Amino acid sequence: MKRFFIPVLALLAALPLQAQEIVKGSIENVPPQGSYQPTFKSDGAKKKPLNIILMIGDGTGLAQITSGYYANGGELTLTNLRHLGLVTTQSSSDFTTDSAASGTAWATGQKTYNYAVGVDEEKHPIPNIPERISEKGIISGVVSTDLLDGATPASFFAHQPNRGMAREIWADLPGSRLSFFAAGDKERFESMPQETRDAVQARFTVVNRLDDPRAAAADRLGYLPTKVEAGYIVDGRTDFLPVSTRCAIDFLKNHAARKKGFFLMVEGARIDKAAHANQFESMVKEMLDFDKAIAEAIRFADEDGNTLVLISSDHETGALSIADGAPEKGNVSGTFAATWHTAIPVPIFAYGPHAQDFIGVQGNDQIARRILELFLTR
Repeated sequence: MKRFFIPVLALLAALPLQAQEIVKGSIENVPPQGSYQPTFKSDGAKKKPLNIILMIGDGTGLAQITSGYYANGGELTLTNLRHLGLVTTQSSSDFTTDSAASGTAWATGQKTYNYAVGVDEEKHPIPNIPERISEKGIISGVVSTDLLDGATPASFFAHQPNRGMAREIWADLPGSRLSFFAAGDKERFESMPQETRDAVQARFTVVNRLDDPRAAAADRLGYLPTKVEAGYIVDGRTDFLPVSTRCAIDFLKNHAARKKGFFLMVEGARIDKAAHANQFESMVKEMLDFDKAIAEAIRFADEDGNTLVLISSDHETGALSIADGAPEKGNVSGTFAATWHTAIPVPIFAYGPHAQDFIGVQGNDQIARRILELFLTR
């Protein structure tokens, strides 16, 4: 066996490696959507925030942000902010993380292995932010353009050893500490076992339209649009993400106990999915839509004066670089060198009270622990 094994290794070593094909893409004549200009009245204030909104652009590195910036005429709400830093993303098992391990780090303040959702390396549940802060009467919500059982949103309510365990993840939802969720999609929910659907509906008022009269009277609300309504922009999605973000903010604010506040995680999931497919135009449109949701959060932070908004990513996807652009025409082009994640540190932008705590270089787990500290020590 040994005599056979060694020559086979030598033969494999001599074979040429298949390099990733370099994929170029471009987008042209993008109608400018403008941006929201913050007032900066509460930015950097030393008082502890009442509310914290964490916004995760899945797969969003500096090049993804820059692509949206140039396509939008050289402006984004995101790039109007002043406090920024870098986030390292490695998991406990791999130098390059997946969304589940990174999502768990963001949700719990603890590193874990790739594919884990809310569990540690021994597969024991790790308390997440919504669970920890519920002990102080603080409520929580999640919004995503992914399926609700997607790795990032699931990390904020579920505890399962593998991100692919969709049924088990959905079964964790009724026992979660969430008060609001909006994600894809109605069809996915209807594919779950009847027992799970009944348990979710016993805990949440589940609607498929935000104008459903039951939504206004709900104590806990779940919004599950159709596949198309929560899908890609290029496939017909309209304003699901910014509208759901503002709806979540209003719902949580109105349902928060007096002076207790809320936590909200908002994910622009399809930036990552478009980058995996090396679809540059789709990725840029998803980035611009995410910036509309960012504008809703920053606008609320200015209205409220007691809200910290953090915008970052779970990892970069696609090893994207910017090749050329003409911002005055809404044109930009880029080059993907991969279809997978990379270990490049991702940016973090902060706005509101204690925004200054998030500059510099930090791990995603460190930032989650800072979020918890701001909530639990006020």
